[in-house]
Amino acid sequence: MGLTDNNDITGKIIGCAMHVHTELGTGFQEIIYHRALEIELSYNNISFISEKEMPIYYRNINIGTRRVDLFVNGSVMVELKAVARLEDIHLAQAINYLEAYNIDTGLLINFGSASLQFKRLFNKNFKPLKRSSN
Repeated sequence: MGLTDNNDITGKIIGCAMHVHTELGTGFQEIIYHRALEIELSYNNISFISEKEMPIYYRNINIGTRRVDLFVNGSVMVELKAVARLEDIHLAQAINYLEAYNIDTGLLINFGSASLQFKRLFNKNFKPLKRSSN
């Protein structure tokens, strides 16, 4: 999936998140926003996997797994927060996940502030996997 496609899908995800934030406001736990966003994505016919378990590699050896909040359209990682404001540590963590999973594009979305906060993230170290021609 190309950058333009990912920009299009991230725009749609942000639109869904804005709708959820407008409807629910602030003050709920992250899981409530997560569930509401799943419903909104489904209503908008956007494919996703919730809590997708992803392997983490060190020197090409699987050293564990971590769950991605939402993996959308087979290409975009979405990390959700419900905190008063996004901190640098949240951004660093999300970028680290993109690199660990070798995912090109991500979104960090925070429902905990008065206005929805979001950051589009790009993995500068992304390495497209070569597909076999079989």
